[in-house]
Amino acid sequence: MHVNESAENYLETILILSKSRPVVRSVDIAEELGFKKSSVSVAMKNLREKEHIRVTKEGFIYLTESGREIAEMIYERHEMISQWLTSIGVDPKTAVEDACRIEHVISPESFEAIKKYIRKD
Repeated sequence: MHVNESAENYLETILILSKSRPVVRSVDIAEELGFKKSSVSVAMKNLREKEHIRVTKEGFIYLTESGREIAEMIYERHEMISQWLTSIGVDPKTAVEDACRIEHVISPESFEAIKKYIRKD
């Protein structure tokens, strides 16, 4: 179930937006990420073709089971890594920026080890 970093970011953004809004639309994603709506539309088409999202005729975007699984994995990595970096003295803004990069490339094994280490404290 490997997807590229861009797709992971879109799925994570849909998840985050869905926590605070009744529905998510392409325009919401474009505003959140600072992208052109046309770029988001292309990405949504790709995610829909891979069955990570479904889009209603009204344009409401919902994560499928596979999309939610990916989004939650990336979101958990982001939250845990940024909190951990902050706890060891990294400036919060830098911690969030670094977590955004790390969350996509860290292996499941390394992330699980970090998670176990953090929970041990």
